[in-house]
Amino acid sequence: MKDLDNIPAMMADLGARAKVATQELAFATAERKHAALIGAAEAVWARRDEIIAANARDLDFGREKGLSPAMMDRLMLDEARIRGMVDGLRTVAEQSDPVGEVIAEWDMPSGLHIERVRTPLGVIGVIYESRPNVTADAGALCLKSGNAVILRGGSESFHSAGVIHDCLLDGLRSANLPGDAILRVPTRDRAAVSELLTMTEYVDVIVPRGGKGLVGLVQREARVPVFAHLEGICHVYVGANADPAMATEIVLNAKTRRTGICGAAECLLLDWRFFTKHGPAIIEALLAAGVEVRADGELARIEGTVPARAGDFGCEFLDMIIAAKLVDGVDAAVEHIRTYGSDHTDCIVTQDQAMADRFFQRLDSAILMHNASTQFADGGEFGMGAEIGIATGKMHARGPVGAAQLTSFKYQVRGNGTLRP
Repeated sequence: MKDLDNIPAMMADLGARAKVATQELAFATAERKHAALIGAAEAVWARRDEIIAANARDLDFGREKGLSPAMMDRLMLDEARIRGMVDGLRTVAEQSDPVGEVIAEWDMPSGLHIERVRTPLGVIGVIYESRPNVTADAGALCLKSGNAVILRGGSESFHSAGVIHDCLLDGLRSANLPGDAILRVPTRDRAAVSELLTMTEYVDVIVPRGGKGLVGLVQREARVPVFAHLEGICHVYVGANADPAMATEIVLNAKTRRTGICGAAECLLLDWRFFTKHGPAIIEALLAAGVEVRADGELARIEGTVPARAGDFGCEFLDMIIAAKLVDGVDAAVEHIRTYGSDHTDCIVTQDQAMADRFFQRLDSAILMHNASTQFADGGEFGMGAEIGIATGKMHARGPVGAAQLTSFKYQVRGNGTLRP
């Protein structure tokens, strides 16, 4: 490794090593990748006490920085969350290998047989904040899809991410795969991020996973293509014909299960007709759960709410706060979400299938939910084992980005002395 004081040289070294690793990963067998991931899972579990001890140092650092309770929750690892990491690694290991999968094939009158086949993207740079488990998720998915990865975690998770990365290396060694397949930037210096964003010679795509500030920086400075993961300004619209008990449970889960994740609901839209019939029960349930409800218009008259302020709609609170508003029908809800949403995840609660269909047809969020909590916006819950992020852009990948979404394709064309006239 180059001198840590010379950031450009250090990053160029990482890029060159990752590029070499891709040449072997591109044709590594499914069995060896499976073995590496199982080995990594076993190492994570065996070293869980070491991970928790390192995480305690990170939590102390986070408290010194004054991180919010939601951000501290993102940062914290305990045995249950480590078990979740292990389960994610094992699930990714057991999935079918996407590399070499024939997506489509056909014959031409000329005699050519053409196949469109999945192939790795190459070298992926992943920049993330706080959540140390992303180290395992990103490393696993990139390996499964035959890509080398350069991981640059947040300063808050520096120590725990380092031990998790060591576990991934244990897995690679056990399967006789190159250790440079999963590289980690070994410094908190932000100059490393700027270097990574411009390494067009080595890096094929950047995946940012974090808040608006991080994603904005990446989009402004990157010369490498980016899988955009914007804010999770997730809405729940409770339609006129929603079941009140179901709606209350969904809203509470969507807001309070974990407030610091991108799938947490940040805005509640109540249909006027639902509110007229069922009253303020959902708002009162949120208040009883300790949520600060920033209410607009008629809802602001409910005792315990606070009046919504400019900027509350379209804000990712990542906290026990939700904006709330009455709307007149599904089209008004759609218009509000188009204006204030981030194309991440939006939900409708209704017993009216035609209304749900209209909501789905007229919104183009990466994930749309019907009668289900927005907290399901997660690659693991989609059966991907893990995710490298939720892509909200419209090019290449959208929604949870798993192993298959980290591939491109190539055409394999076969003939038999076939000549073009």
